[in-house]
Amino acid sequence: MNFNSTDIHSFRDIWVFCEQRDGKLMNTDFELISEGRKLADERGSKLVGILLGYEVKDIAKELGGYGADKVIVCDHPELKFYTTDAYAKVLCDVVMEEKPEVLLIGATNIGRDLGPRCAARLRTGLTADCTHLDINTKKYIDFLSTSSTLDVASMSFPMEDTNLKMTRPAFGGHLMATIICPRFRPCMSTVRPGVMKKAQFSQEKADACQIVMRHVELSPEDLKTKVINIAKEAKKMVDLIGADIIVSVGRGISKDVDGGILLAQKLAEAFGDGVVGGSRAVIDSGWLPADHQVGQTGKTVHPKVYVALGISGAIQHKAGMQDSELIIAVNKDETAPIFDCADYGIAGDLFKVVPIMIEAIKETKNA
Repeated sequence: MNFNSTDIHSFRDIWVFCEQRDGKLMNTDFELISEGRKLADERGSKLVGILLGYEVKDIAKELGGYGADKVIVCDHPELKFYTTDAYAKVLCDVVMEEKPEVLLIGATNIGRDLGPRCAARLRTGLTADCTHLDINTKKYIDFLSTSSTLDVASMSFPMEDTNLKMTRPAFGGHLMATIICPRFRPCMSTVRPGVMKKAQFSQEKADACQIVMRHVELSPEDLKTKVINIAKEAKKMVDLIGADIIVSVGRGISKDVDGGILLAQKLAEAFGDGVVGGSRAVIDSGWLPADHQVGQTGKTVHPKVYVALGISGAIQHKAGMQDSELIIAVNKDETAPIFDCADYGIAGDLFKVVPIMIEAIKETKNA
């Protein structure tokens, strides 16, 4: 096949790999399609979803409802369950023939496995675990102005640059790095689930979406592994991304860790169906499991209510929760950065303030 990743002018369109499991699309697909729609509009190109699986044609139209112009469906019995060999072979075959300019993949367990394998075969670069994407340079400058400590006004930028600007945490989340891939195509990125906002579903757009069935060729020589059985571990993990109410704790609970976590749990229960999160300091100290972490190196969340207890508000943490609909912060230090993004701030000892909050919520509910 005639494929040259350095012939960048022969590539076009924005593509999103759309992951399905057991014939059901993942929420990450809708987030990436929504974000891809913005990028395609900036670039003046089409947005294409690519869906691999078996008997999945009927679910493809839903991707159009979030902005896809076209969905390429690769349907084959060997694609019913994910295997690296089959998925990498099929995805790379289609990419080599169609030549998309950008390929976005969700940074799920499957995406983290598939992305690097495809990038190596396609001889292009991959930026992993991205939290922000831009094509338009002016929009990228606006992003830097609001989300970094850089003196953007004193810097010069190539305004005509249309490379995909892929921003991700670096050095353990202490820095943010923006990476471009100017000499190879496609520009590939895995994107952290929950960081991109899902657009409103449009039935009209779904009906207008073009579905293209793609012939798949897979021989026994292509498959080095075979799925014999799938056993799912019944491990309960906190769902921060899907939660409407999150109460997070930070280093401020250090004088009574167990008591501080218990207060957070009681406050979350008082609100109703809330979950407990934590800052990186809390996770690193072993006070909460890793699946509770909010921030650039944890999970990016957009709940209806986010309560920060004893969290100072480092830029890495704020980047993971600042788009919450309502933010309430409690901190003894009235100059803490967390108050800069809070809708309501309480300067006080969380061990004294939170019990009062719990009682007030109960009284309001009873009334």
